Amino acid sequence: MVVIDDPDSIVKCTNKVYLFEILSANKVPVPKTILLQKKDINRIIKALELKFSYPIVLKIPDSSFSRGVIKADNLDELKEITSRLFEESDLILAQEFLYTPFDWRIGILNRVPIYACQYFMSKKHWQIIQHGPDGRFTGGDFKTFHVEDVPQDVIYIAVKAANLIGNGLYGVDLKKTDKGVLVMEINDNPTIDVGVEDGCLGDKLYRIIIEEFIRRLSMKNGEKHEK
Repeated sequence: MVVIDDPDSIVKCTNKVYLFEILSANKVPVPKTILLQKKDINRIIKALELKFSYPIVLKIPDSSFSRGVIKADNLDELKEITSRLFEESDLILAQEFLYTPFDWRIGILNRVPIYACQYFMSKKHWQIIQHGPDGRFTGGDFKTFHVEDVPQDVIYIAVKAANLIGNGLYGVDLKKTDKGVLVMEINDNPTIDVGVEDGCLGDKLYRIIIEEFIRRLSMKNGEKHEK
């Protein structure tokens, strides 16, 4: 069956441990990160404090949509959060905190960038999506760009990162910091909402995706596809 969000990409993108390891091994810049295993928590805390300054971001491997991603601002929070997350997972990713007003999202299809957005942090929050205790959530603002108007280092690193996953449709999240451009995440099912990601291309964005389906179907059936 011809699909865009293929099973192999899903497995790779939803495992943050795998993503960190494959990006690091291929010299794609990422935030300073340490993989924590479920051992002596006190020893883990001491190791973290030697390598990081507060705040410290903690993630479970299969976190998504800002869930399972928590910021510890001090030692007490670090102890409480690590203890709680180890009840859900045997592994935790500890990451340096890098605040930026927005994240870049570069949409890539079949190794070619097709759209670009800036997603701004939710009001008075450090993430794009802020989840409330009642299950409700709020999101920040956005700004859409033509790919050619995006800084070239952002595009280059986004494509390099996505190519390590496959040739599907990916949303690569990046931060442009004083340390350079860093890849935060690769999404195998990136959001494409009317009026947001299609803000520059409009219907052309959907035609690009549909034409890729048609091309793959034609190749599967041994046909020559012409646009």
